[in-house]
Amino acid sequence: MNAYRTRRATVEDLARLAGLWQSAHLPAAELGKRLTDFQVAEDEQGNLAAAIGLHIEAGQGRVHSEGYADFALADSLRPLLWQRLQAVAQNHGLFRLWTEETAPWWKMGAGFSPPSDEMLQKLPETYGARHPAWLTLRLRDEAAAPANLDKEIELIKEAARIRRETFMRRGRVLTIIGTAISLLFLLFSLLLLFHAVKHRR
Repeated sequence: MNAYRTRRATVEDLARLAGLWQSAHLPAAELGKRLTDFQVAEDEQGNLAAAIGLHIEAGQGRVHSEGYADFALADSLRPLLWQRLQAVAQNHGLFRLWTEETAPWWKMGAGFSPPSDEMLQKLPETYGARHPAWLTLRLRDEAAAPANLDKEIELIKEAARIRRETFMRRGRVLTIIGTAISLLFLLFSLLLLFHAVKHRR
């Protein structure tokens, strides 16, 4: 069996992806506009073997539109694509994934499960209508979602700004003290010079 590698899709893949999507009865024209969603698997000869999308929104990801050049290889390629998707999700700090993919592997192999009614309400509207066919997978605590991370970053920035202003104020105070000392030294020097001139006379 060939060795496969996974990577992010590029513009050069678009024509081959379109053929793959069409064979899987997926909307090729629409998916072509979302090229950056896709991760692909290719064999040693560089032939495109599979592709899958990950649409990222608000700290969540939608796994969608999986397709295979040879569906007989799906069971072998899904785990490779899943590893790739997990790495991408981790890099983007996602806390939850969603999918409408119907293959049993997504439940048994990846750990997706049906969401509760309450959880389903958290599905981003851009992912589509809320219905019982959705599956979800929690990656990490939602309390650490990017929105909260952004707040933490803002707090860190604010603390850094306060430290910077404090340092600048101290710097201004030191500058004033240094200037005053210089003026006193200059005045003292002038007094010494005046005293020396007076005695010489």
